[in-house]
Amino acid sequence: MASLETQKNESTELLQLVSFLIGKEEFGVDIGYVQEINRMVQITKVPNAPDFVDGIINLRGRIIPVIDLRLKLGMGRKEQDKNTRIVVVDVSGKTVGFIVDAVTEVLRIPSNIIEAPPDMVTGVNSEYIKAVGKLEDRLLILIDLEKILSKEDNVRLEIVMEPENI
Repeated sequence: MASLETQKNESTELLQLVSFLIGKEEFGVDIGYVQEINRMVQITKVPNAPDFVDGIINLRGRIIPVIDLRLKLGMGRKEQDKNTRIVVVDVSGKTVGFIVDAVTEVLRIPSNIIEAPPDMVTGVNSEYIKAVGKLEDRLLILIDLEKILSKEDNVRLEIVMEPENI
């Protein structure tokens, strides 16, 4: 017969997340969205692209837009360095690259340590925050990738990605 503690642990769903840094804040996204994580490559600028779109890259024959997540979250632009990464995700059937300061790790955390974000969240656009994970020594802000690109943003991205604009 399993102990009560074992039963409690078995009933707690584990979330798999990719965590990354933007500034001093640690963020996480569900690993199910993440296709790959790449070092910075040459990004081709696209005329008339929204401010948060750094440009496009050729990812093994596919052209994908690259978004500076710092700008999308309302944080200032930062010079890229050896730790800067492009996290390639699939959101609502679109493949997009997000520039982050550094990818830290892949985590498995119990869903019971996740809480709704507080009413007053400082530093980032709170509309993009899904939840906050309370880890032993730090907080992890979970980003809602479905909300990071609004309908208007998606339309603007589609215009940018039209062949005559590239």
